[in-house]
Amino acid sequence: MKPDPVGEPSTRPPPASFTALDHLATMVAIVQSEGRCQFANAAFEHVLGLSRRAVQRGSLFDWFVEPQALRDTVAAVVRNDYATSRLEAQLKRPASAPLPVHVIVNQMERTNSVIVELVEIEQQTRQDREERALDQAQANKELIRNLAHEIKNPLGGIRGAAQLLEMEVESRALTEYTQVIIQEADRLQSLVDRLLAPHRKPHVVSDVNIHEVCERVRSLILAEFPRGLTVERDYDISIPDFRGDREQLIQAVLNIAHNAAQALGDRIAVGDASITLRTRIARQVTLGKQRYRLALDLHIEDNGPGVPESIRDRIFYPLVSGRDGGSGLGLTLAQTFVQQHQGMIECDSVPGKTIFKIVIPLP
Repeated sequence: MKPDPVGEPSTRPPPASFTALDHLATMVAIVQSEGRCQFANAAFEHVLGLSRRAVQRGSLFDWFVEPQALRDTVAAVVRNDYATSRLEAQLKRPASAPLPVHVIVNQMERTNSVIVELVEIEQQTRQDREERALDQAQANKELIRNLAHEIKNPLGGIRGAAQLLEMEVESRALTEYTQVIIQEADRLQSLVDRLLAPHRKPHVVSDVNIHEVCERVRSLILAEFPRGLTVERDYDISIPDFRGDREQLIQAVLNIAHNAAQALGDRIAVGDASITLRTRIARQVTLGKQRYRLALDLHIEDNGPGVPESIRDRIFYPLVSGRDGGSGLGLTLAQTFVQQHQGMIECDSVPGKTIFKIVIPLP
Protein backbone atom coordinates (compact mmCIF):
# COMPACT_ATOMS: atom_id res chain seq x y z
CA MET A 1 0.00 0.00 0.00
CA LYS A 2 1.46 3.35 -1.03
CA PRO A 3 1.92 5.63 1.96
CA ASP A 4 0.32 9.06 2.06
CA PRO A 5 2.63 12.06 1.60
CA VAL A 6 4.42 13.15 4.76
CA GLY A 7 2.36 15.70 6.69
CA GLU A 8 -0.92 14.81 4.93
CA PRO A 9 -3.59 12.88 6.85
CA SER A 10 -4.79 9.68 5.28
CA THR A 11 -8.13 9.80 3.50
CA ARG A 12 -8.54 6.04 3.72
CA PRO A 13 -10.36 4.43 6.66
CA PRO A 14 -7.99 2.92 9.22
CA PRO A 15 -7.37 -0.82 9.12
CA ALA A 16 -9.67 -2.96 11.25
CA SER A 17 -6.72 -3.89 13.46
CA PHE A 18 -6.31 -0.19 14.30
CA THR A 19 -9.99 0.46 15.08
CA ALA A 20 -9.82 -2.18 17.81
CA LEU A 21 -7.65 0.31 19.69
CA ASP A 22 -10.73 2.53 20.14
CA HIS A 23 -11.84 0.16 22.89
CA LEU A 24 -8.81 0.98 25.05
CA ALA A 25 -9.09 3.47 27.92
CA THR A 26 -5.52 4.71 27.35
CA MET A 27 -4.43 7.01 24.52
CA VAL A 28 -2.86 5.14 21.61
CA ALA A 29 -1.42 6.40 18.31
CA ILE A 30 0.27 4.69 15.35
CA VAL A 31 3.19 6.92 14.34
CA GLN A 32 5.70 6.82 11.50
CA SER A 33 9.37 7.45 12.18
CA GLU A 34 9.18 11.11 11.14
CA GLY A 35 6.24 11.67 13.51
CA ARG A 36 3.26 11.58 11.17
CA CYS A 37 0.25 10.16 12.97
CA GLN A 38 -1.41 7.37 10.98
CA PHE A 39 -4.05 6.64 13.57
CA ALA A 40 -5.24 8.01 16.92
CA ASN A 41 -7.80 6.18 19.02
CA ALA A 42 -10.97 7.56 20.60
CA ALA A 43 -9.32 8.15 23.97
CA PHE A 44 -6.68 10.33 22.26
CA GLU A 45 -9.43 12.38 20.59
CA HIS A 46 -11.28 12.79 23.88
CA VAL A 47 -8.26 13.97 25.89
CA LEU A 48 -7.17 16.48 23.24
CA GLY A 49 -10.73 17.56 22.55
CA LEU A 50 -10.12 17.32 18.78
CA SER A 51 -11.36 15.13 15.95
CA ARG A 52 -9.26 12.24 14.68
CA ARG A 53 -8.70 14.07 11.40
CA ALA A 54 -7.31 17.10 13.25
CA VAL A 55 -4.97 14.90 15.30
CA GLN A 56 -3.68 13.14 12.19
CA ARG A 57 -3.17 16.37 10.27
CA GLY A 58 0.36 17.03 11.57
CA SER A 59 3.16 15.44 13.51
CA LEU A 60 2.57 13.71 16.82
CA PHE A 61 5.61 15.54 18.15
CA ASP A 62 3.72 18.83 17.82
CA TRP A 63 1.46 17.76 20.67
CA PHE A 64 4.27 17.62 23.25
CA VAL A 65 5.76 20.45 25.28
CA GLU A 66 9.34 19.23 24.82
CA PRO A 67 9.21 16.76 21.90
CA GLN A 68 12.91 16.08 21.36
CA ALA A 69 13.12 13.20 23.86
CA LEU A 70 10.11 11.51 22.25
CA ARG A 71 11.51 12.16 18.78
CA ASP A 72 14.78 10.44 19.75
CA THR A 73 12.93 7.54 21.37
CA VAL A 74 10.74 6.89 18.31
CA ALA A 75 13.79 6.98 16.03
CA ALA A 76 15.66 4.53 18.31
CA VAL A 77 12.74 2.07 18.38
CA VAL A 78 12.36 2.26 14.56
CA ARG A 79 16.10 1.55 14.20
CA ASN A 80 15.58 -1.51 16.44
CA ASP A 81 17.87 -0.13 19.15
CA TYR A 82 15.09 -1.07 21.56
CA ALA A 83 11.94 -3.12 21.22
CA THR A 84 10.20 -0.95 23.82
CA SER A 85 11.10 2.34 25.46
CA ARG A 86 9.44 4.50 28.10
CA LEU A 87 9.67 8.13 29.11
CA GLU A 88 7.79 10.87 30.92
CA ALA A 89 6.41 13.80 28.93
CA GLN A 90 3.78 16.54 28.89
CA LEU A 91 0.98 16.43 26.35
CA LYS A 92 -0.32 19.75 25.04
CA ARG A 93 -4.08 20.30 25.15
CA PRO A 94 -5.70 23.18 23.22
CA ALA A 95 -8.09 24.29 25.98
CA SER A 96 -6.32 23.08 29.12
CA ALA A 97 -3.00 22.91 30.90
CA PRO A 98 -0.44 20.33 29.67
CA LEU A 99 -1.17 16.78 30.84
CA PRO A 100 1.68 14.76 32.42
CA VAL A 101 1.80 11.35 30.76
CA HIS A 102 3.86 8.18 30.82
CA VAL A 103 4.80 7.35 27.20
CA ILE A 104 5.40 3.77 26.02
CA VAL A 105 6.83 3.31 22.52
CA ASN A 106 6.66 -0.18 20.98
CA GLN A 107 7.86 -1.64 17.68
CA MET A 108 5.47 -2.73 14.94
CA GLU A 109 6.77 -5.63 12.87
CA ARG A 110 7.85 -5.07 9.26
CA THR A 111 6.98 -1.36 9.23
CA ASN A 112 8.70 1.92 9.87
CA SER A 113 5.93 2.80 12.32
CA VAL A 114 5.66 2.47 16.08
CA ILE A 115 2.74 2.27 18.47
CA VAL A 116 2.78 5.03 21.08
CA GLU A 117 0.71 4.57 24.24
CA LEU A 118 0.10 7.47 26.63
CA VAL A 119 -1.00 6.80 30.21
CA GLU A 120 -2.13 9.69 32.35
CA ILE A 121 0.13 9.82 35.39
CA GLU A 122 -2.86 10.96 37.44
CA GLN A 123 -5.05 8.13 36.16
CA GLN A 124 -3.93 5.58 38.74
CA THR A 125 -4.14 8.18 41.47
CA ARG A 126 -7.68 9.02 40.40
CA GLN A 127 -8.70 5.36 40.37
CA ASP A 128 -7.26 4.91 43.86
CA ARG A 129 -9.19 7.98 44.99
CA GLU A 130 -12.42 6.61 43.50
CA GLU A 131 -11.92 3.29 45.26
CA ARG A 132 -11.34 5.05 48.58
CA ALA A 133 -14.46 7.16 48.01
CA LEU A 134 -16.54 4.04 47.35
CA ASP A 135 -15.20 2.32 50.45
CA GLN A 136 -15.81 5.45 52.52
CA ALA A 137 -19.33 5.81 51.15
CA GLN A 138 -20.14 2.21 52.05
CA ALA A 139 -18.77 2.73 55.56
CA ASN A 140 -20.84 5.92 55.83
CA LYS A 141 -23.99 4.04 54.81
CA GLU A 142 -23.47 1.41 57.49
CA LEU A 143 -22.67 4.05 60.11
CA ILE A 144 -25.69 6.15 59.20
CA ARG A 145 -28.06 3.19 59.14
CA ASN A 146 -26.89 1.85 62.49
CA LEU A 147 -26.81 5.27 64.12
CA ALA A 148 -30.24 6.22 62.79
CA HIS A 149 -31.83 3.03 64.12
CA GLU A 150 -30.17 3.48 67.52
CA ILE A 151 -31.59 7.02 67.70
CA LYS A 152 -35.01 6.15 66.33
CA ASN A 153 -35.82 3.38 68.78
CA PRO A 154 -35.70 5.45 72.00
CA LEU A 155 -36.94 8.61 70.27
CA GLY A 156 -40.51 7.39 70.03
CA GLY A 157 -40.47 6.54 73.72
CA ILE A 158 -39.20 10.00 74.67
CA ARG A 159 -41.88 11.71 72.59
CA GLY A 160 -44.65 9.46 73.96
CA ALA A 161 -43.54 10.04 77.53
CA ALA A 162 -43.51 13.81 76.97
CA GLN A 163 -47.08 13.68 75.61
CA LEU A 164 -48.29 11.70 78.61
CA LEU A 165 -46.53 14.10 80.96
CA GLU A 166 -48.13 17.07 79.20
CA MET A 167 -51.61 15.63 79.88
CA GLU A 168 -50.83 15.27 83.58
CA VAL A 169 -49.26 18.63 84.38
CA GLU A 170 -51.37 21.71 85.03
CA SER A 171 -48.66 24.35 85.07
CA ARG A 172 -48.42 26.33 81.82
CA ALA A 173 -44.65 26.72 82.34
CA LEU A 174 -44.18 22.97 82.60
CA THR A 175 -46.35 22.46 79.49
CA GLU A 176 -43.97 24.69 77.56
CA TYR A 177 -41.11 22.38 78.61
CA THR A 178 -42.95 19.29 77.39
CA GLN A 179 -43.65 21.08 74.11
CA VAL A 180 -39.92 21.70 73.70
CA ILE A 181 -39.26 17.99 74.24
CA ILE A 182 -41.92 17.00 71.69
CA GLN A 183 -40.72 19.54 69.09
CA GLU A 184 -37.08 18.51 69.45
CA ALA A 185 -38.06 14.83 69.24
CA ASP A 186 -39.94 15.60 66.01
CA ARG A 187 -36.91 17.46 64.65
CA LEU A 188 -34.65 14.50 65.41
CA GLN A 189 -37.21 12.14 63.88
CA SER A 190 -37.15 14.21 60.69
CA LEU A 191 -33.34 14.05 60.65
CA VAL A 192 -33.40 10.28 61.13
CA ASP A 193 -35.91 9.89 58.29
CA ARG A 194 -33.63 11.88 56.00
CA LEU A 195 -30.69 9.69 56.98
CA LEU A 196 -32.59 6.49 56.26
CA ALA A 197 -34.46 7.69 53.14
CA PRO A 198 -31.86 6.76 50.48
CA HIS A 199 -31.43 3.27 51.94
CA ARG A 200 -35.07 2.26 52.07
CA LYS A 201 -36.48 4.08 49.04
CA PRO A 202 -37.03 1.69 46.11
CA HIS A 203 -34.84 2.28 43.09
CA VAL A 204 -37.37 3.26 40.41
CA VAL A 205 -35.93 2.50 36.99
CA SER A 206 -37.18 4.32 33.89
CA ASP A 207 -35.78 6.18 30.90
CA VAL A 208 -34.06 9.36 32.10
CA ASN A 209 -33.26 12.39 29.95
CA ILE A 210 -30.51 14.29 31.78
CA HIS A 211 -31.58 17.60 30.24
CA GLU A 212 -35.09 17.22 31.65
CA VAL A 213 -33.40 16.70 35.02
CA CYS A 214 -31.26 19.83 34.55
CA GLU A 215 -34.23 21.92 33.42
CA ARG A 216 -36.24 20.87 36.45
CA VAL A 217 -33.36 21.82 38.76
CA ARG A 218 -32.88 25.11 36.92
CA SER A 219 -36.53 26.09 37.35
CA LEU A 220 -36.47 25.24 41.07
CA ILE A 221 -33.29 27.25 41.69
CA LEU A 222 -34.54 30.31 39.77
CA ALA A 223 -37.87 30.14 41.58
CA GLU A 224 -36.06 30.40 44.92
CA PHE A 225 -33.42 32.90 43.74
CA PRO A 226 -35.22 35.04 41.14
CA ARG A 227 -32.84 38.02 41.23
CA GLY A 228 -29.08 38.37 41.00
CA LEU A 229 -28.46 34.79 39.86
CA THR A 230 -28.24 33.39 36.34
CA VAL A 231 -28.34 29.65 35.65
CA GLU A 232 -26.64 29.03 32.32
CA ARG A 233 -27.21 26.01 30.08
CA ASP A 234 -24.40 24.35 28.12
CA TYR A 235 -25.91 21.10 26.86
CA ASP A 236 -24.79 18.40 24.46
CA ILE A 237 -28.19 17.41 23.12
CA SER A 238 -26.79 14.24 21.54
CA ILE A 239 -26.55 12.54 24.96
CA PRO A 240 -28.93 9.54 24.91
CA ASP A 241 -31.49 8.63 27.56
CA PHE A 242 -30.42 6.04 30.09
CA ARG A 243 -32.12 3.82 32.66
CA GLY A 244 -32.29 5.28 36.13
CA ASP A 245 -34.29 6.96 38.85
CA ARG A 246 -35.31 10.42 37.62
CA GLU A 247 -36.37 11.70 41.04
CA GLN A 248 -33.13 10.61 42.68
CA LEU A 249 -31.07 12.36 40.02
CA ILE A 250 -33.14 15.53 40.29
CA GLN A 251 -32.54 15.50 44.05
CA ALA A 252 -28.80 14.88 43.61
CA VAL A 253 -28.31 17.73 41.13
CA LEU A 254 -30.63 20.00 43.10
CA ASN A 255 -28.70 19.45 46.32
CA ILE A 256 -25.46 20.49 44.62
CA ALA A 257 -26.99 23.45 42.78
CA HIS A 258 -28.81 24.64 45.90
CA ASN A 259 -25.59 24.53 47.92
CA ALA A 260 -23.94 26.57 45.17
CA ALA A 261 -26.74 29.16 45.20
CA GLN A 262 -26.52 29.54 48.97
CA ALA A 263 -22.73 29.98 48.74
CA LEU A 264 -23.29 32.73 46.16
CA GLY A 265 -25.11 35.01 48.60
CA ASP A 266 -22.65 37.89 48.29
CA ARG A 267 -22.55 37.71 44.50
CA ILE A 268 -26.35 37.47 44.32
CA ALA A 269 -26.51 40.74 46.29
CA VAL A 270 -24.18 42.33 43.72
CA GLY A 271 -26.06 40.73 40.82
CA ASP A 272 -23.28 38.73 39.11
CA ALA A 273 -23.85 35.26 40.57
CA SER A 274 -23.71 32.44 38.05
CA ILE A 275 -24.31 28.69 37.98
CA THR A 276 -23.65 26.68 34.82
CA LEU A 277 -25.15 23.27 34.05
CA ARG A 278 -22.91 21.62 31.44
CA THR A 279 -23.38 18.18 29.87
CA ARG A 280 -20.91 16.28 27.72
CA ILE A 281 -20.18 12.70 26.65
CA ALA A 282 -17.03 11.11 28.07
CA ARG A 283 -15.47 8.12 26.34
CA GLN A 284 -13.62 5.10 27.71
CA VAL A 285 -14.31 5.93 31.36
CA THR A 286 -13.30 3.69 34.26
CA LEU A 287 -15.65 3.74 37.27
CA GLY A 288 -15.20 1.41 40.19
CA LYS A 289 -12.68 -0.78 38.32
CA GLN A 290 -15.12 -1.21 35.43
CA ARG A 291 -14.57 0.43 32.04
CA TYR A 292 -17.47 1.97 30.12
CA ARG A 293 -17.41 2.98 26.48
CA LEU A 294 -19.59 6.05 27.06
CA ALA A 295 -20.53 8.07 30.13
CA LEU A 296 -22.49 11.18 31.00
CA ASP A 297 -20.21 14.00 32.17
CA LEU A 298 -22.35 16.57 34.03
CA HIS A 299 -20.72 19.65 35.54
CA ILE A 300 -22.40 22.02 38.02
CA GLU A 301 -20.14 25.08 38.05
CA ASP A 302 -20.46 28.29 40.08
CA ASN A 303 -18.43 31.47 40.54
CA GLY A 304 -18.70 31.50 44.31
CA PRO A 305 -16.03 31.67 47.02
CA GLY A 306 -15.17 27.97 46.78
CA VAL A 307 -15.38 25.12 49.25
CA PRO A 308 -13.53 25.94 52.51
CA GLU A 309 -10.17 24.22 52.48
CA SER A 310 -10.74 22.88 55.99
CA ILE A 311 -13.56 20.60 54.79
CA ARG A 312 -12.63 20.12 51.12
CA ASP A 313 -11.58 16.50 51.65
CA ARG A 314 -14.67 15.72 53.76
CA ILE A 315 -17.55 17.41 51.97
CA PHE A 316 -19.26 14.12 51.11
CA TYR A 317 -19.11 12.88 54.71
CA PRO A 318 -22.43 12.99 56.58
CA LEU A 319 -23.07 15.95 58.90
CA VAL A 320 -20.14 17.97 57.45
CA SER A 321 -21.28 21.43 56.33
CA GLY A 322 -19.50 24.63 55.38
CA ARG A 323 -22.55 26.75 56.16
CA ASP A 324 -24.00 27.79 59.51
CA GLY A 325 -27.27 25.96 60.00
CA GLY A 326 -26.55 23.40 57.30
CA SER A 327 -27.43 19.77 57.99
CA GLY A 328 -24.43 18.36 56.13
CA LEU A 329 -26.63 15.79 54.40
CA GLY A 330 -27.17 17.30 50.94
CA LEU A 331 -23.90 16.17 49.36
CA THR A 332 -23.96 12.83 51.19
CA LEU A 333 -27.38 12.07 49.70
CA ALA A 334 -26.26 13.30 46.28
CA GLN A 335 -23.28 10.95 46.40
CA THR A 336 -25.50 8.05 47.47
CA PHE A 337 -27.99 8.62 44.64
CA VAL A 338 -25.25 8.93 42.00
CA GLN A 339 -23.47 5.82 43.25
CA GLN A 340 -26.76 3.92 42.98
CA HIS A 341 -26.46 4.69 39.24
CA GLN A 342 -22.89 3.22 39.21
CA GLY A 343 -21.56 6.79 38.96
CA MET A 344 -19.15 9.04 40.83
CA ILE A 345 -19.06 12.65 42.06
CA GLU A 346 -15.89 14.72 42.25
CA CYS A 347 -15.30 18.30 43.34
CA ASP A 348 -12.68 20.74 42.09
CA SER A 349 -12.79 24.07 43.91
CA VAL A 350 -10.78 27.28 43.98
CA PRO A 351 -11.98 30.76 44.97
CA GLY A 352 -14.14 32.03 42.12
CA LYS A 353 -14.75 28.64 40.51
CA THR A 354 -16.20 25.46 41.95
CA ILE A 355 -17.09 22.47 39.76
CA PHE A 356 -18.99 19.40 40.90
CA LYS A 357 -18.56 16.69 38.29
CA ILE A 358 -21.04 13.83 38.03
CA VAL A 359 -20.09 10.87 35.81
CA ILE A 360 -22.70 8.17 35.09
CA PRO A 361 -22.33 5.28 32.59
CA LEU A 362 -24.42 5.45 29.42
CA PRO A 363 -25.76 2.52 27.40
